[in-house]
Amino acid sequence: MKITVIGPTHPYKGGISHFTTILVQYLRKIHNVDFISWKRQYPAFLYPVEIKDTQSKKPIKTKAEFLLDFLNPVSWFQSFIQIRKNKSDLLILTWVNPIQSPIYFILCFLTKFFTETKILYICHNVLPHEQSFYDEALTKLAFSHADLFIVHSREDKIKLQRIVTRGKKIILGFHPIYDVFNSGQKINIQKVKKQLKLQKKVLLFFGYIRPYKGLKYLIQAMPDILQRFPQTTLLIVGSFWSKDKKSYFDLIKNLQLEKNVVMINKYIPNEEIAKYFTVADVAVFPYTSATQSGTIQIAYAFNKPVISTAMGGLKDVMEDGVTGYIIKPKDTKDIAEKVKRFFASWKPNRHFNKFKSQFTWERYIELIKI
Repeated sequence: MKITVIGPTHPYKGGISHFTTILVQYLRKIHNVDFISWKRQYPAFLYPVEIKDTQSKKPIKTKAEFLLDFLNPVSWFQSFIQIRKNKSDLLILTWVNPIQSPIYFILCFLTKFFTETKILYICHNVLPHEQSFYDEALTKLAFSHADLFIVHSREDKIKLQRIVTRGKKIILGFHPIYDVFNSGQKINIQKVKKQLKLQKKVLLFFGYIRPYKGLKYLIQAMPDILQRFPQTTLLIVGSFWSKDKKSYFDLIKNLQLEKNVVMINKYIPNEEIAKYFTVADVAVFPYTSATQSGTIQIAYAFNKPVISTAMGGLKDVMEDGVTGYIIKPKDTKDIAEKVKRFFASWKPNRHFNKFKSQFTWERYIELIKI
């Protein structure tokens, strides 16, 4: 099958870039794939952090043509010409934010009426975490000429069914495991702990720091956790997305947690990710809303259990007592209790590997059919 994929890749950073790149790599094992990426993906106001990865020595990348420019409509038509030239059987578009709707609408309209190419959207989030009044209308516009969709959670499937017309094919997929960061490199755990000033037990919060990820509730749970397990460090790894950075540091100071919270406030290059997951005992994700989380799948790649809320699609990639523990959103007491239970009694179990084996890239590629 001939396929054209549109989405971000290196040098763009973040989980969607990694996902799209790995997707193309796996598709190319069995299909003829043309990959169109972005010269300029978003206007600056929409993405308040540096959007390009200039730090990773081992970037996740594959061959792509950088044609699309958010601010240059000529590039949108150039991309369509490339799709038509390829005589693709399938056009795959990665969907993240409605701000790209005008571009995707034009590409899909032209593709639908001037080619025989089928159109598939892979929806990472049907609607954004922080929504605006126009998001649903723009999303409906962009999806109007699509033939089929892949979503990564049951919650997103329900949202999508409300937005698109009946008869559209919606495939319930999943977020595959990101094993590209686990190259088997040997990590000296004690050395890393000494370098980072970590104590005996380590909780890991990893990823962009945004309000909906609920980090403040995890910080607020730390005094309770420390009463039972005083030699515990909360390791926070990721850069701040929003402008409320000071509030987190104030919270840590007010709770007198300076010796038990280590903040690595930066974007982590690919080759350093293994260090932080290897040194952790468990990854904690106290999200207050979510559709999915690629970070959970990174934790699984390192055979790390997770303590997480079951918001949105997160419940689809966890099993309480098997992959870790499920916590209630915005409930510091429950967070503390589940962390203490983990440290007191958690043992690796054979069901963990069986559970995570369902999230392979090979199984995901099987979903892509016309």
